[in-house]
This record gives sequence, C-alpha cells and structure tokens, in this order.
Amino acid sequence: MRKTSPARVGVITGATGGLGRVVARRLAEEGARLALFSTNTTHLDALAAELQLPAERLLVRAVDLRDAGAAREAAQAVIAKFGRAEILLHLVGGWAGGTPVVAVEAGTVDEMLQQHLWTTLYLMQAFVPLFLTNGWGRLIAVSSPFASHPQAKGAPYAIGKAAQEALFQTLAAELADTGVTANLLLVRTIDAQHERNRERTAKNSAWTSPEEICAAILYLCSQEASAVNGARLPLYGRP
Repeated sequence: MRKTSPARVGVITGATGGLGRVVARRLAEEGARLALFSTNTTHLDALAAELQLPAERLLVRAVDLRDAGAAREAAQAVIAKFGRAEILLHLVGGWAGGTPVVAVEAGTVDEMLQQHLWTTLYLMQAFVPLFLTNGWGRLIAVSSPFASHPQAKGAPYAIGKAAQEALFQTLAAELADTGVTANLLLVRTIDAQHERNRERTAKNSAWTSPEEICAAILYLCSQEASAVNGARLPLYGRP
C-alpha cells in the first residue's frame, strides 16, 4: 500500500495484540481508514486514543469472531461506516499444547479449531463477497511453520493452524483472477518485546518482530503484490 494510493479500508482482527497495534499504527500512517476488532473494549479504547484518528477514519468494535453472526455483523458495521472493505488482516492468535497426543483432550483441540479455523471461515464468508464486489482485496493471516512441521506435544495448535492454512489456500485458488488475493505469513514467535534485537540467542534467533511482519503485510497490500496469491511466506530466521 502506498500513500499515493486511494485511502484503503483496512480491517484488523486481534487489533489490540502486540502485532495488531503495530500494524494499526502503520496503516494509519499510510492513510488507511481502519476497522479494529478485538474482544477487549478497554484495550480497543486505549488503541483508539493512541492512534488519534478522526472519527471518520476509525471504527472500533468488540466482537467474538468465533460466532458466525458476530462476524457478519462486524462486516455490516464496516460497510455502514466506510461503504466498503478492501483489506482484512486476521491477526487473532492463541496457542494450546504441552500434552502428548495420547493425552490431548478433545476440548483443547476444539478450542484451537475455534480460534484459528472457525474465526477464519466466518470472516471469509462475511468479507470475501464485499471484496469481490470491489474487484480488489487483500486477505492476510499469520500462521506458523508448525502447521506443516508440528512439534512434539503441540498437536492442538498444529491442528488448528493446519486447518486454517488449508482453508486459506483453498480460498486463494477460488479467488484466482478476481483481483482479490489470500496469503499467509509464517512466524515461529512474534518478538513483541524485541528480545532478539537486545541480545540474539539460539532461542530467539528465529523470532520475528512486529515491524518485520508489518513490512511484509504492507508489501502484500500493495498493487505491486497483485500476482502474489496463495503464498505461504516464511518470516523466520532459520529453516
């Protein structure tokens, strides 16, 4: 996205997280109009105060995206506010694991599917028709290399992310030649505290800062990235 481009309407889920706040600030600087979604009203209000955007450029809404009706209402609120939606950044996170497969509880797997698969499906069903009407749109989610290369005792998270990736890549195939793209950014750990910059260690060398992720997002949202669709871009420091 470029400042010289028409002001885009960007929707950010998980907007009050460590990554979401950085991305919201940067898109605001780029001139975007923003719809910020989170489950925490207090954190949303704090972010809105920090951004200091005029009312006509900002929508904040507390929403539980695990509910299909809530996702549809969120999309309707964006259209009512801005008249269109063009960028959807699905930054909702969440990890569960630490238990061997033979001891994993079904509820833990369901929690990860709710967090990663169902929120993504509901958002896509609510927003993709709007993007197709525009003939232009950018759908981006943050995933993990663990979706295709799971770690021991990480089954619930790996299952949730693998399902999300399958959904996203299916969607990308369906969106071919529409002007709408769907891409994934793969991150091992989001280094919100910039530990790697202060002291690089074997543990944090593969971590990725919010600013690095944001730079990739800006590229994927640009006109220059129109040919990038269905990608799984690795943003980590080692294979």
